[in-house]
Amino acid sequence: MLRKLLAAMTIMVLVVSCTDTSDPNQRKVFRISGKDVAKIQLRHLDSINAFRVASGLSPVELSSQLTAAAKTHAIDISRQNRPWHFGSDGSSPLDRVARTGYTGRMLSENISETFESDLETLQAWMRDPTTRAGIMHPDARYLGFSWHQEAIGKIWWVQVLGS
Repeated sequence: MLRKLLAAMTIMVLVVSCTDTSDPNQRKVFRISGKDVAKIQLRHLDSINAFRVASGLSPVELSSQLTAAAKTHAIDISRQNRPWHFGSDGSSPLDRVARTGYTGRMLSENISETFESDLETLQAWMRDPTTRAGIMHPDARYLGFSWHQEAIGKIWWVQVLGS
């Protein structure tokens, strides 16, 4: 009897230890380190250009000025704790781009608050007709792309396209 009880308990322990007790609704956090910045920006640029070229559009290139505008806004919307296109100082995307000295025309700004990677975020933007239209704007020639990651892992992505 004792042997059967021990065998049953052993089986129960094995079954419980093999069971996945993680929360299926809990998101996997995409962590970014300082050494990942250039890699992520180039991967994002290459992905956008793959979409654009496949559609017969000109590729875009990274702009340090548009990236500066994107970085400023990513930090700001994180502090505001809401993804929207206006700065805490009331600035619009046009205002932020002008502040960097960018002389071209600002065409679109895409934003996202997520725990997902840059590629997952780009996929979401490409599924939405409004954000996709900005990415695929025929006049786009320059891209700014940046983010701010909070300690808990939440990422505030900002993408700016200009002519």
